[in-house]
Amino acid sequence: MSEVFEIFNLDLKAGDSLKIKGKISEDADGFVVNLGYSSSDLALHFNPRFNESVIVCNSKCSKAWQQEHRDNHLSFSKGSTIKLIIEFLAEKFQVKLPDGHEVEFPNRHCYDKITYMSVKGGFRVTSFKLD
Repeated sequence: MSEVFEIFNLDLKAGDSLKIKGKISEDADGFVVNLGYSSSDLALHFNPRFNESVIVCNSKCSKAWQQEHRDNHLSFSKGSTIKLIIEFLAEKFQVKLPDGHEVEFPNRHCYDKITYMSVKGGFRVTSFKLD
């Protein structure tokens, strides 16, 4: 089952962090966390893919995908409940995984504020907090 969680008026600024808790479905191929100005302009596309055992990060500018970054440290599995912490730093994003490993991705668009967030795919959000 594919879940969709979207926020269009998020107020995430450089220095803030976002904590997302949720449950990964048993039959998930993966899920996506997107942060940006809109679904067409994404500063961070965080995409764990269970069928490839990889985390893919990317950005999108005017509906065009840019170069992927791949991290082979997939430390969670289908059916698990997890917490992700996404820190928005001026020059990059840091995503802390449940085991403490951090995935870094550059702020390619030099955004100073994120207003759009979506979580899609095989992940049901149970809570999120902006710090």
